[in-house]
Amino acid sequence: MRVPRAYICGMTLHIPFDNSFAALPAGFHARLNPTPVEAPSLIAFNQPLADQLGLTGGDEAELAQIFAGNAVPDGAEPLAQLYSGHQFGQYNPQLGDGRAILLGETVGKDGVRRDIQLKGSGRTPFSRSGDGRAWLGPVLREYIVSEAMAALGVPSTRALAAVRTGEPVYRETALPGAVLTRVAASHLRVGTFQVFSARRDVDALRQLFDYTVARHYPDAQTPGDLLRKVIEAQANLVAQWMSLGFIHGVMNTDNCAISGETIDYGPCAFMDTYHPETVFSSIDRHGRYAYGAQADVIVWNMAQLATALVPLCEDTEQTIEEFTQLVHGMPDLIRAAWLRRFGAKIGLADPQAEDATLIMDLLTRMAGNQADFTNTFRALLDGGARDQFTDPTAFDAWEATWTARVSDEASPETVMAAANPAFIPRNHRIEQMIAAAVDGDDSYFHHLHHVLSRPFETQPDAVELTHPPQPDEVVQATFCGT
Repeated sequence: MRVPRAYICGMTLHIPFDNSFAALPAGFHARLNPTPVEAPSLIAFNQPLADQLGLTGGDEAELAQIFAGNAVPDGAEPLAQLYSGHQFGQYNPQLGDGRAILLGETVGKDGVRRDIQLKGSGRTPFSRSGDGRAWLGPVLREYIVSEAMAALGVPSTRALAAVRTGEPVYRETALPGAVLTRVAASHLRVGTFQVFSARRDVDALRQLFDYTVARHYPDAQTPGDLLRKVIEAQANLVAQWMSLGFIHGVMNTDNCAISGETIDYGPCAFMDTYHPETVFSSIDRHGRYAYGAQADVIVWNMAQLATALVPLCEDTEQTIEEFTQLVHGMPDLIRAAWLRRFGAKIGLADPQAEDATLIMDLLTRMAGNQADFTNTFRALLDGGARDQFTDPTAFDAWEATWTARVSDEASPETVMAAANPAFIPRNHRIEQMIAAAVDGDDSYFHHLHHVLSRPFETQPDAVELTHPPQPDEVVQATFCGT
């Protein structure tokens, strides 16, 4: 029997909604409530994030009901957003939130406006053949990885809550259902612009442009200004991903946020053994979104944004020339950001162009010697990096040049300590966490979350989480979870 929508009377949880996307015309979204579930139970609630958002009150039972979608809190204006996008290079003219409901927005204590969205909350008009649900594994994966990314200093969506639904989700087999509550600077995507541009709905495109500028880039005056700012944000973001060995796995334009945040943690993964061609996503059969391809793909995505913005400009020929220059200039921005990030990883506070050769030499030696990405860079701090190489002399040959280069640096250890985490969400640990949670044990989930909230700290009691997988623990593929 379905839990009635009015299950909670006199709710004590207060969410200070201040909604703006809901004020856009009906063509931008579809209004509907989440679909209730049978028996929601709270797995996790991110109290520090809730405090930042200005949420107050609410006990565990009430939080479970609200963040499962069984009760719509006062001030919410639930809706599913419309967008389209290129998926693995092929344009899909209509996508949209097929399993997500935006409850509304809050303006936090820091003055930042953020979305609060339920993911896995039931069918919407954009679900196509999907059931609109999520199973427990992808919900816990996104909770852990998105919060770890935030702790690593990466612009990212955040996880506010995770709830079991008490209902099965049917994929290849019956799996426990769950709902994630996601917080984002917004859920505006490259694909949000693409859908109106493809429909030649210039009025809607102009409204979206004005809304995006007001929300994210108030200094932007023209479509070219907006494109430039999004390019800068995405160039920095992808360089930061690469400096941490992170592979997004599904960099479609509908998964590319205008805000410059990492969004949609589907088949994402962190590398263990370094190799630039590493792919984990089960649906990326040709390596389009491999680790080393991400810098090229983000440029391609920005070219699609540029194309979508062209109808807003009167002089098409001049606009195409301007936008082409911006997109063609993006690789240089990525290389500069990459050099800053990787320079810091080897102790250089102000790396120079010629230092790229030193960095690439190390990476090449790592790839040829099955070196663990995270552990090798972290071990530069204590002299143990050579132990990560199958042939330690390959590191020794590089070390001499590196030592000479950092000899004039004021405090390379401090720089490296701030750039090289000890802990990342390793794939095999996430799989172990999911397996335990499916059996009803959430303790490993909470352990991982606690450790990964302090990724740069030495935590002797959690040293096992720094270990690469044993041969029988290696994760060969990750999945979207849809």
